[in-house]
Amino acid sequence: MPRFTWNWAGVIGTGQSLSVGAQANILTATTQPYQNLKLALGGLVVPPFDPENPALTLVPLVELIRPGASTYPSAYPQNIYGETPHTAMASQISALVQQASGQDYVTVHSVVGENGQGMPFLSKGATETVAGATSTGRAFAATLFEARAIQRLATTANKTYGVGAIVITHGESDAGNTNYEADLIRLWTDYNQDIAAITGQVDPIQMIVSQQHSVPFAAGATSGASASTLAQWRVGLSRPGEIVCSGPKYQYPYAVDGVHLVTLGYDLLGEKYGQIYYERVVLGRDWQPLQPTTLRREGTQTVIVDFHVPVPPLVWDEVIPRPHQTALTEWAEGRGFEVRSGNNRIAIESVAIDGDSVEITCATEIPAGAVVGYAVTSDGTQMPTGTTRWGQLRDSDPVVGATTATAQPNYSVAFELAVP
Repeated sequence: MPRFTWNWAGVIGTGQSLSVGAQANILTATTQPYQNLKLALGGLVVPPFDPENPALTLVPLVELIRPGASTYPSAYPQNIYGETPHTAMASQISALVQQASGQDYVTVHSVVGENGQGMPFLSKGATETVAGATSTGRAFAATLFEARAIQRLATTANKTYGVGAIVITHGESDAGNTNYEADLIRLWTDYNQDIAAITGQVDPIQMIVSQQHSVPFAAGATSGASASTLAQWRVGLSRPGEIVCSGPKYQYPYAVDGVHLVTLGYDLLGEKYGQIYYERVVLGRDWQPLQPTTLRREGTQTVIVDFHVPVPPLVWDEVIPRPHQTALTEWAEGRGFEVRSGNNRIAIESVAIDGDSVEITCATEIPAGAVVGYAVTSDGTQMPTGTTRWGQLRDSDPVVGATTATAQPNYSVAFELAVP
């Protein structure tokens, strides 16, 4: 049954452009069908950050979160460029809780991300910079400001407040950052320490991380694995119960640039965040994405990847086109899977689903030290209305989005594993 830890459950949204709705010019989540909230500044000029200012109020959560930004880059509170995932996320949580218990579940969302900025600008101790109409470096400080203000307003309203999740939609600027996993853990640690000092909460705050698939763009690359993309998956393995990868974003509709989502894509992403929040925070379950668990050989030309499948059976999504049809065609039959040895691509002859596993048969012997990847290498070809790295493997999750009325199966994370 759902757990109601607080009257108002906070959700922090941070990251870069995809966290603040870049290129989502059409707004759809403009009404609040439940009781979810956001902080309104009431004309207050910030910074300076004064959580005691009487102009601050809580209002229904709708898009735009705040009046839109007009410059780049632009930090909180002028950091919103379009529809964010948050109103759809909140509605998904509320809908699932109501279906299960008939009760309301209220989330309060703080959106503090900064368009185009890497982890140093989102982290604790970031240096605020202001140059004319542009600004950076306020995300962490803005979070604590909103948490203090919401805590004060909750106390006044005789409500309890705590933060249930930190959602980070990020990684493009850190595609080459080999320390990205450690940076994510440090951000989670700092948020847990500083937010607990405000709210008094004891249980760890969940961090929900989604993978990025647009950077690098290297045409003809033999290894296009982004360090941040792989770290966004691995961090959920290294910090179970604390950080979870929500999965990929390649299945969502993108803008023509192949980097940012369209409004429907942001809403779908928000619904997936909401489903995971419901599973892990509200129900207390150990939800995990569709991800590999083991990799094993069978003969000299075949490897088998075993998967954790949230909702069996595994299937190929035939609506999504096959990658590598015009470049890196050694993997044209891989449906997103890749096999390489060093810089040499090993041709895939076939891939087949067998229960919770995928059998990959290559045209030649797979040497020692080879690597099996999935949705990691860009060949410079962009999927129609999509991004540059993707695959077709998904599960059969029947959940339907409360905002989009669209099915939300889980797609395989992008990964790399060494052949034993």
